[in-house]
Amino acid sequence: MSMRGLGGFGFGLGRLSRSDREVLSHKLKKGLVRRVISFGKPYRWQVAALLILVIVGAAIGVVPPLLFKDLIDNGVLGKDYGLVVGLAVVVAVIAVVDAALSIIQRWFSARVGEGLIFDLRTQVYDHVQRMPLAFFSRTQTGKLVSRLNSDVIGAQQAFTGTMITVVSSAITLITTLVAMVLLSWQLTVAALVLLPIFLIPARIMGRRLAGMTREQMQLNGELSETMTERFSVSGALLVKLFGRGDDEHRNFAGKAGAVRDISVGIAMNGRLFVTALTLVAALATALVYGVGGAIAVGGALSVGTLTALAGLLTRLYGPLTQLTNVRIDVMTALVSFERVFEVLDLRPMIADRDDARGYTGPATIAFDHVGFSYPRADEVSLASLELVATTENRPDNPVLYDIDFRADAGQTVALVGPSGAGKTTITHLVARLYDPTSGAVRVGDSDVRDLTLESLHGAVGYVTQDAHLFHDTIQNNLRYARPDATDDQLWRALRAAQVGDLVGSLPDGLQTVVGERGYRLSGGERQRLAIARLLLKAPPIVVLDEATAHLDSESEVAVQRALDRAMEGRTSLVIAHRLSTVRNADQILVVDHGRIVEAGDHDRLIAAGGLYAELYRTQFAEKMEG
Repeated sequence: MSMRGLGGFGFGLGRLSRSDREVLSHKLKKGLVRRVISFGKPYRWQVAALLILVIVGAAIGVVPPLLFKDLIDNGVLGKDYGLVVGLAVVVAVIAVVDAALSIIQRWFSARVGEGLIFDLRTQVYDHVQRMPLAFFSRTQTGKLVSRLNSDVIGAQQAFTGTMITVVSSAITLITTLVAMVLLSWQLTVAALVLLPIFLIPARIMGRRLAGMTREQMQLNGELSETMTERFSVSGALLVKLFGRGDDEHRNFAGKAGAVRDISVGIAMNGRLFVTALTLVAALATALVYGVGGAIAVGGALSVGTLTALAGLLTRLYGPLTQLTNVRIDVMTALVSFERVFEVLDLRPMIADRDDARGYTGPATIAFDHVGFSYPRADEVSLASLELVATTENRPDNPVLYDIDFRADAGQTVALVGPSGAGKTTITHLVARLYDPTSGAVRVGDSDVRDLTLESLHGAVGYVTQDAHLFHDTIQNNLRYARPDATDDQLWRALRAAQVGDLVGSLPDGLQTVVGERGYRLSGGERQRLAIARLLLKAPPIVVLDEATAHLDSESEVAVQRALDRAMEGRTSLVIAHRLSTVRNADQILVVDHGRIVEAGDHDRLIAAGGLYAELYRTQFAEKMEG
């Protein structure tokens, strides 16, 4: 007989371990099923072929037990050697066909399943890339990654897991019951008497395993979060600097021990579950042989029929278990689809207008009476992706008030002022990381909202105080700005950024891996690599956000020389903490509490004796004391 019928117990257990009453009580959004079906349209022919293979495979599985009946009754007992050999060959051929169907079915299943995973992941990834900066500042990365992994895989189960289970189990159950009733309806009824005893442990143990599995997933999540935080460069550094190694061991051991204990519990309960199901199936088989054997002794039932019934019985309980839990399987897959669609349906606040045009210059920046408030959580994010979105209740407090200035082509405009004054927010509006609440930001004499994001981001280059480098080679980090750059161009940019000699002295040169966030390099070296990346991009407008902050004097001098090279011939908007670095700026804007409170060149602002003069005197005094 087909081996597929014997695999039901293990598969049913896997489905039950994920069952959850909360899933069943979840109210799905209207039209979700129709949307799920439409999502699978590109694979409709593969799905159709897969279903046909599943139906054929499930149907032919009932044939071998019926052939065994004739083989025993007419071949063995009838002493017909030719019939015995012939039927044995037919059974072998059916086994080969069944195996071939299984392989082909798996190929179609993999093509559809992996294709759906690819489509969903790429759609979610591309959509998330289009989300505004505010989305990333609020969203928990782990939850977002889960949408691309767990939920996407759970969603594709609707097509390649649940659908196959339902169709295969239904066909197997129907064909098996029909064959058993045709052979002996009395023994079929007797076998079904034990069905309630079979389903009771399935439901009770299934719920228990579901609860334990949820707890295991929660504990594993906490363990993973601990490892992620402690294994990052900054996390590991914090642990070492505070000497908390022993405490970290106890904390990790406690969480790992909890995972161990719950896993042992799941293993034992799972074994009890399988044992109970196997026992019930064995009792049913014993009942069939006992009752059927007595009937066969009386001559009312042939030995072949009895053997066939016992063989068919092994195909009965697996599909019953699977169909018992099919509602949970369907709901789980649909909820996963819903969670994926939830991300896809979140519209980006920052997007190209239908009539957006490309940036053509000139390289000017103008703020026209700009006011700005950060968007609310419900405008940029999802409650399910962050902790505070459902509880946050703050007013829309303005961050910027009536910001009005202009930087002509080739000019350097410096933004100075206390921390939290709104300087960085002003620079974020230039590249349209956010949109102003009122007024307009113009680049090249065009409202940035009228420009395509691609052309705007190509025109504006940034270097921040914490320049991010990917865990990759120096070469690949540089080519992120210009993928087609040659090695000669890379070296010219590195030399211009005052870091060429350093890279040249490294054993692997451009192939040197910089480590997570570039932590294998010093702060000054990271900044100069970021400047080299900017020089490769060669944008007409440069934004420098405290690019020399937190550097030692030697590194600051090298970085400042690199910055001076980067600013040559470009319009520059510079945020500076050290006022000495912006003394030669064409215009200095003093920002305080979201307003421009002073404007002018260095000498004029010093003479005015206002906030700038106070900040400058304070820094000069600190330098003298140092």
